[in-house]
Amino acid sequence: MEWYAAYLASGVVAGFLAGLFGVGGGLVLVPVLLLMFDAQHFSAEHSMHLALGTAMATIVFTSISSMRKHHQHDAVNWQVVRRITPGILLGTALGALSASHIPARELGIFFTLFVYFAAAQILVDKRPHASRQLPGAAGMTFTGTLTGWLSSMVSIGGGTIVVPFLIWCNVPIRNAIGTASAIGFPIAVGGTLGYIAVGSHIDALPEPHLGYVYLPALFWIASASVLTAPFGAKAAHRMKVELLRKLFAVLLIVLATKLLWKVLS
Repeated sequence: MEWYAAYLASGVVAGFLAGLFGVGGGLVLVPVLLLMFDAQHFSAEHSMHLALGTAMATIVFTSISSMRKHHQHDAVNWQVVRRITPGILLGTALGALSASHIPARELGIFFTLFVYFAAAQILVDKRPHASRQLPGAAGMTFTGTLTGWLSSMVSIGGGTIVVPFLIWCNVPIRNAIGTASAIGFPIAVGGTLGYIAVGSHIDALPEPHLGYVYLPALFWIASASVLTAPFGAKAAHRMKVELLRKLFAVLLIVLATKLLWKVLS
């Protein structure tokens, strides 16, 4: 029962952050789940994939809850969601297929450098050119593919990539966060199916599981996160824009540093 309580507490935090910043919560959940799985003596060989798959599955539920609240505030650009989703689905499939072939160290270093760059751009408040707009179909497909691939590889909802990209394209931050929360749903669905398929033939995983998704952790984390995600989304629409930008940038730096520390160690 103590592990169920720990899963619930993790879901509370992950859900609120998902609603507040448009991120899926995976970068928060993966390190925490790794610690929990190690403490429960799960197979060290599979614990990382199990944490990634379980965290990705929770984003399916968190993104729905967060997306509904942002939609109520008219903060979701559904045209962007429709245009980027085909690339997202392609990217998540590629990410699941390549997860076992790309060295985690190199991928982690590349990703953290990208996040640091995005956070720095937001902190210094470098304004995009007044004429910069969202790219055409090819540009949106490429952005979606890259977002889906990276998100599937490191189990995030895509907000870490999508929000800075939309801000760079002159989308207001509240709309960028709301739209990213909606984009997190196809990312989570595609990534989860990939981790289920990749882990379906592994026999050494703890029961009950569905591929690389550990079902007890998924149930308790999702139960809490769907309740707290709307509170995070509501807070996002009440905060001052400048404060929201700085808080989001600080969150990116903290999460990137945590990931980099794990990669290098």
